Amino acid sequence: MNKRARLTTGIVVGVAIGMLGLSFAAEPLYSTFCRITGFGGTTQVAVERPTEVLDRQVRVAFDANVDPAAPLSFRAKQAHVDLKLGETMMVFYEVTNTSSEPVKAMATFNVVPHKVGRYFNKIQCFCFVEQTNEPGVTVEIPVVFFVSPDMAKDWQADDVKGITLSYTYYRATGAQAEARREDASAVN
Repeated sequence: MNKRARLTTGIVVGVAIGMLGLSFAAEPLYSTFCRITGFGGTTQVAVERPTEVLDRQVRVAFDANVDPAAPLSFRAKQAHVDLKLGETMMVFYEVTNTSSEPVKAMATFNVVPHKVGRYFNKIQCFCFVEQTNEPGVTVEIPVVFFVSPDMAKDWQADDVKGITLSYTYYRATGAQAEARREDASAVN
């Protein structure tokens, strides 16, 4: 094999190995990107409340869904709240195990419009950890959040008067639940 053919073979093999490596790294990189930028309505996790509260108000509506494979009843305790940018709010959801066995479950979440995901911050959320729901038991679960005052500085969010926080509960089993647990612990 001549020198040029070896070089070409080496480049092709290197590109193939690099593409294989990127395919394994794609999901964690995408998750990190979404958490940092709020892309796709991914909310942020905050460790402290903002020090500034603005006069601008937004209405936050609450949506609750359940995967058909999860024997749960899930609902928001209130339809919406009106809050000022920077104001911290606690709301409650309610989940009931409708089966006769304990059910391990997790909730996925996002907000719409997607462009405000970077400004929607959760301090405490049931969605951060897997829950075990006992048969027939109804539990109130809190979410503590705020909409960052920084949203007022974003001209692309000037038209936002309302935000919907949406959750979907699903049964936590197998590799998917393990991956979601890792993702949830990474943001907490």
